[in-house]
Amino acid sequence: MFNTENYKFWFITGSQFLYGPEVLDKVEADAKDIVDKLNESGNLPYPVEFKLVATTSENIAGVMKEANYDDSVAGVITWMHTFSPAKNWIRGTQLLQKPLLHFATQYLEELPYDDIDFDYMNANQSAHGDREYAFINARLQLNNKIVYGHWADKDVQDKIGKWMDVAVAYNESFKIKVAAFADKMRNVAVTDGDKIEAQIKFGWRVDYWAMGDLVEAVNAVSDEDIDAKYEELQKEYDFVVGDNTPEKFEHSVKYQIREYFGLKHFMDEHGYTAFTDNFEDLYGLEQLPGLASQLLMAEGYGFAGEGDWKTAALDRLMKIISHNKHTVFMEDYTLDLRKGHEAILGSHMLEVDPTIASDKPRVEVHPLDIGDKADPARLVFTGMEGDAVDATLADYGDEFKLMSYDVTGNKPEAEMPHLPVAKQLWTPKQGLRDGSVGWLTLGGGHHTVLSFDVDAEQLSDLSKMFGLTYVDIKD
Repeated sequence: MFNTENYKFWFITGSQFLYGPEVLDKVEADAKDIVDKLNESGNLPYPVEFKLVATTSENIAGVMKEANYDDSVAGVITWMHTFSPAKNWIRGTQLLQKPLLHFATQYLEELPYDDIDFDYMNANQSAHGDREYAFINARLQLNNKIVYGHWADKDVQDKIGKWMDVAVAYNESFKIKVAAFADKMRNVAVTDGDKIEAQIKFGWRVDYWAMGDLVEAVNAVSDEDIDAKYEELQKEYDFVVGDNTPEKFEHSVKYQIREYFGLKHFMDEHGYTAFTDNFEDLYGLEQLPGLASQLLMAEGYGFAGEGDWKTAALDRLMKIISHNKHTVFMEDYTLDLRKGHEAILGSHMLEVDPTIASDKPRVEVHPLDIGDKADPARLVFTGMEGDAVDATLADYGDEFKLMSYDVTGNKPEAEMPHLPVAKQLWTPKQGLRDGSVGWLTLGGGHHTVLSFDVDAEQLSDLSKMFGLTYVDIKD
């Protein structure tokens, strides 16, 4: 499901002819050494490729145009080894359509007190060159990223790595296709939105498909594939028959597997990486996809319920940033308002992603009070503890806004024997009351993407790449 390993980042070093060819040779050697060491560090999720020492407006414009048309290049990293006249960068920077990171670093970590002279000063003007280069980026009103610090420091490398993940997600965003099976839930406002504007701004393509198209794919799944997957799931999860007869339990689970394969085959055949369905329109299906959706999300497909295509696409996008680790479609359901216990209980009818499971998920079959269909199988588990971010995307008519707050993920304080769904508690870092008031004041939706791997800085970086309004509710 994930095919991002082929991306790379170009490293372009800024300099000029003022100090002669020997200095330019040194600039190139130092830049190549930095690139080699970054790749050897093991701290970057994607490789860096040295491209050139940029000295003229012509070679800068040329390499930026080349980056635009090389689909394997996810972004450009620039470093000013010496003073690089920023007028040279104007045209190339204006042409660049890929994410840009200004790496404000220096080859040597410390001042060589015993040996420093004007030759050293001339050849190591990163502090000088950074300011010249940053000025023109600010003048051009770029939304570029700046990472500051010595290139060998792990925390600096980690910042570059997190930005790389966002840059790859930005590139992949223009490949996201959402299959919307049926329309959105009737009379619900926040799940609606402008699909054309979303495709213009984010590259997302959202296509409506009738349930009959999905039913045809579901019915075409072979019994052999279903039986093999059933045996595989028995090894991976605990099967709990509960109050069901063994025959009913097996049929329910196998029907969810049929839906899983039907959805997967349909999406793969048509190039979709995310999907949404709607319990108000299940014509021709025996069950609302529960276990089926959970298995697909665990593989990296984006999903949101009730026709919410915006959250389905955001789920896919954040899964790319996190490499599909601990990043899930979520909905805030009900509250604990006791002082000292304030928390939101997040869940959904069935479809919460098992990538946040802290215990071994159980396959269970229970009635569902909505949708008027047969009892669906689902994975039941407890969520994670730790720092996370909860995000949503809203369409206000004149603009999209991405909003989030930092939260603390918690496990339930006690068992919930009568709530057979996946369960995740969280509390906004600024407190349940202040966080919730901020969320409600902005009109944030009830469908979100909760991630224990993506952070607010990455969401801010992503928003800058899209020119999108981002609101961190703590601010």
